[in-house]
Amino acid sequence: MTLQLRPCDDDEYRRITEAAPMPVEQTVEWDAYDATVPGRAPWGRLAAWEGREPVAVVSFSKVAVGGGISWLWAKFGPVWLAEPTPERERALRDQLTASLRRVDPSIAFVRLHSRHDADDLVPVMQGITFDSTVIVDLTGTPDDVMARMKKRGRRDVRKAEREETLTVTEDTGLDRAAFDELYALFQETGERAAFGVHSADRYFEMMRLVGPEIMRLFVVRDSGTPVAWAQVNVIGSHATYSIGASGAAARNSGAPDLLQWQIMQRLQAEGVTSYDLGGVGSEEFDSLAGLTLFKTKFHPDVVPAAAARDLPVRGLVYRALTTGRSLKQSLRRRLSALRGRSSD
Repeated sequence: MTLQLRPCDDDEYRRITEAAPMPVEQTVEWDAYDATVPGRAPWGRLAAWEGREPVAVVSFSKVAVGGGISWLWAKFGPVWLAEPTPERERALRDQLTASLRRVDPSIAFVRLHSRHDADDLVPVMQGITFDSTVIVDLTGTPDDVMARMKKRGRRDVRKAEREETLTVTEDTGLDRAAFDELYALFQETGERAAFGVHSADRYFEMMRLVGPEIMRLFVVRDSGTPVAWAQVNVIGSHATYSIGASGAAARNSGAPDLLQWQIMQRLQAEGVTSYDLGGVGSEEFDSLAGLTLFKTKFHPDVVPAAAARDLPVRGLVYRALTTGRSLKQSLRRRLSALRGRSSD
């Protein structure tokens, strides 16, 4: 059956996705935050139909590059309501590309997620992506969830539970001063794991604007001092681990293990049935290999996820952008090397 891609207003979008495991970045609520990020704005939503049945939805942000050039970002989208076969994914992209060439000549490319690689897609120009994840089954009882863990996961959780100085609380809706204390842990984690972090303002505003009904925050403290935290998105019966941090001392006490276990129990008690722990390493994307060992403790199975890829809409413009970025990166490396020599 032929796939048709059509605009979708907010009410229809909410109705179509009511039972879907939605990434927060693909929700209507995300627009409030998206509109505050410099150079970025909500662009619109589309739904893909086969006959009278919706098979996918996608929400876009428009990102300005400069010089009248922009691109669209469908972070963790499209969201498929039917099996995302290679044929369905390609049909959606073909219609999207053709439409954008007609209606918005400023758009050079679209960044979206695809389960299958294809010849119309290229690796993302920048950023980290993944094609594998771990999803914890929260059905049944806490004992059932524990039984589905790896033996090592059960051992580490029980060890952490014996640490009498550790306590876990939900701090959703915390004020800015309290968040600044947690942000310091995030900076420490970023330096240790060599990833960049945005400003504290950006994360705090994200949680405030999207709202505490979706964006939840859990903290583990050792004798009253925060040592690890996790921000979790909860939409309907599905939850996703988004960002988090831990200090060096937390790993010795097992605080991150206790934190995740307590989160799982609290979500389960609220009727959440699945908890996506986010990206892990794979053969194609090995930069996240260090996360695999930790996350698979809570559920041994690694499952496929749709990786972010770039879809060039205007090929010549996209190639010019990639060439310019490569030249900038090369210049930075040379300048860094020169600075290193001058300091010797």
